[in-house]
Amino acid sequence: MSESESEPAEDEAGADEEQETAVAKLFGEWEVTNIDYQDPSTERYITVTPIAHTMGRHANKQFQKSEISIVERLINRLMQTDENTGKKQLATTIVEDAFDIIAEQTDENPVQVLVTAVENSAPREETVRLKYGGISVPKAVDVAPQRRVDQGLKFLAEGVYGDSFKTNTDAEDALAQQLIGAADGDVQTYAVNQKEEKERVAAAAR
Repeated sequence: MSESESEPAEDEAGADEEQETAVAKLFGEWEVTNIDYQDPSTERYITVTPIAHTMGRHANKQFQKSEISIVERLINRLMQTDENTGKKQLATTIVEDAFDIIAEQTDENPVQVLVTAVENSAPREETVRLKYGGISVPKAVDVAPQRRVDQGLKFLAEGVYGDSFKTNTDAEDALAQQLIGAADGDVQTYAVNQKEEKERVAAAAR
């Protein structure tokens, strides 16, 4: 084979590698590999992919929401208010801008910050009410790993809504601060505070 024939093949292979690298990045910027999971119980339920919008392909599959990227699940959670229902493009833009703020303030991969924030916001215990002869008695129970992730995302989204709705704080700034605070385990952060409160109430009901 001549050099002229081999050069196009090498160029094509290089282009394929560059394309694969681009596809492997969330929003074209953030690596989704080598993510460090601190909590082994929730690791299998926190999926990290470079896809931020799956077009609802998991909507009809029961209990398979954990296959959706944790980033998209956060985006979906941000839409679960009367004012933001259905505004997925807006919610995606908010998350993308928040990731830029996180990277600027922490010099860390914002995907890693999100994963750590969810882990730190996920309660390990909660209470259920059992009825004994017409009397409701609170009982502490362990929280299933999948529900722990659900609760963590819920608390993060509620914190963002509380900090940004009818205030001077932009939603992307509120989200960035919630994620940074939760990743650091700051109890002043709404999500971590709610997790601690749930576990405190459960401990009292043991």
